Amino acid sequence: MPRSGQPVDLAEAAVHALATSNQVDVFLVEHLSDELWSSVPPGGRKTIGAIVTHIHNVRCMWVTMLGRKLGIEVPAHLGRAGVTREQALVALRESQAALSRLLEHGLASGGKVAGFPPDVMHFLAYFVAHDAHHRGQICMLARQLGHRLPPDVTAGLWQWSARAKEAGG
Repeated sequence: MPRSGQPVDLAEAAVHALATSNQVDVFLVEHLSDELWSSVPPGGRKTIGAIVTHIHNVRCMWVTMLGRKLGIEVPAHLGRAGVTREQALVALRESQAALSRLLEHGLASGGKVAGFPPDVMHFLAYFVAHDAHHRGQICMLARQLGHRLPPDVTAGLWQWSARAKEAGG
C-alpha cells in the first residue's frame, strides 16, 4: 500500500479490496461455533455451513466460466453436507486466490474481464456485494438460532483496516 501522500495504484487496490472482503468472510467463519455452523435454521433452510459453501462454489463457477481458458486453476467445489469450518476456510482462501488471478488478468487486459460485462470494477463490486449479502444472512441466522454473535465479532466485520492488514496489506 502507498505511503501517505503517494498516489494509489488502483489495480493493486482492487486486488487488495477483494482479498480484504474475503478476509472479512474468514474472520466471521473463524468466530462461529461448531454448533452454530451445522445448526438447521427454523423452516429447514440452509445451514450456515451451506451458505459459506455457496459463497465458495459461486466463486468456483465464475472461475470455471471465465478463467479456465486463461489457465486459471479452478478450486474444488465443496458439497453442502458435512463441510467443516476448517475445510471451508481453506476453500475460501483458494477461491479468493483464483478470483484474484482473474481480476488481475482483467486489470492487465484493459480493464475487462471477458464474459463479465462491463468492466473489472463491476466484477469486483459483484463479489464484494455477494459476500456481504451472505455475511448478513449468517449474522441473522445466528440470532434466529439463539446464538447472537458477540459485539466484537459483529464490529470486526466492519474493521476493514484490520482485515486489510490480515489480508496482507
